[in-house]
Amino acid sequence: MTDLISVIVATYNRPDALDAVLRSLARQGDDNFEVLVADDGSRPDTQAVVKRWQGRVGRRVVHVWHPDDGFRLAEIRNRAILVATGAYCIFLDGDCLARGDFVAAHRALAEPGWFVTGNRVLLSRELARRVLSEHLSPECWTMAQWLKSRLSRRINRLAPLIALPLGPLRKARPRAWRSARGANIAVWRSDLVAVDGFDSGFAGWGREDSDLFVRLIRAGIRRKDGRHATGVLHLWHPEADRARLSANEERLDAVLASDRIVATKGLSALRVETAGPAPAR
Repeated sequence: MTDLISVIVATYNRPDALDAVLRSLARQGDDNFEVLVADDGSRPDTQAVVKRWQGRVGRRVVHVWHPDDGFRLAEIRNRAILVATGAYCIFLDGDCLARGDFVAAHRALAEPGWFVTGNRVLLSRELARRVLSEHLSPECWTMAQWLKSRLSRRINRLAPLIALPLGPLRKARPRAWRSARGANIAVWRSDLVAVDGFDSGFAGWGREDSDLFVRLIRAGIRRKDGRHATGVLHLWHPEADRARLSANEERLDAVLASDRIVATKGLSALRVETAGPAPAR
C-alpha cells in the first residue's frame, strides 16, 4: 500500500505528552503520512505545541479543535477524519509514543476489507514522569533497555515490543471486538465513511471504540491483529472520569441488540452542521 496515511492523534490538555508523541512521529522511517491533532478543547498551549512541529513531521500537521464541552473523543475524531486527506487512517492517543517503524508496520498490515488493532506497553508513573521532564526518547531504546525496564517493573510487559511474523494468525479472530482498544487502530477512510465514523452519542469516557468495531464488523470489515508489529508506548496518566461509563455501556448494549451499522450521530451530522470541513487551525 503506497497511499498517504492520516495519523489522527487525540489529545486534551497534555501538551508535554503531545510534544513527545509528535517527536516520535518525526522519527518515522516512513514519512508518507500526515498528522491531524484531534484536540478535544485544550487550552492554547496545545496549539503552540502543534505549531512548533508543523513542517517537521510527515507531509503536514494540522490542528483540529472544538470548544471544551466535556469528553467528546468520538466527535473530535470525526472532525479530524473530515479534514484528513489520506486513504488510510491510524488513530493514536496523544499519550502513546510511536517507535520508528510504527507507520511502516501499519502500512505493511493494511489490507482492503480489514481494520487493524494494535497494542501498547504501559509505562510506570515514575518512568512517564522522567520521559516528560527529562525529555527522554524511549521510542529509540534498544531491546536491552526495555528488558532492563521490565525487570525493574517500570513497564507492565515486554511482548508488544517484540516483532514476530504472525502471518495467517493475524486473521484468526476476524469478528472479535471485545479485546480491542482504540488507542492504536487503523481503518481505511472509505470504511469509516461507510459506517459514518465514530458515534458522538457516546459522550464521556468509554465504549465509543467498541461501538465502531461492532459496526465495522457488521459492515463486512474484519479485524486483523497488529500485535508484535505496531506496539506503542503509553505514558502513565490518572484514570479518566468514568461517570458516563454506565450510560455508554447501555448505549453499546442497545447497538448490540440491533442491526445498526451507521452511527446515530457521525460524520454526516458534522457535514450538515458545518456545510464544509470541520474547523482546523
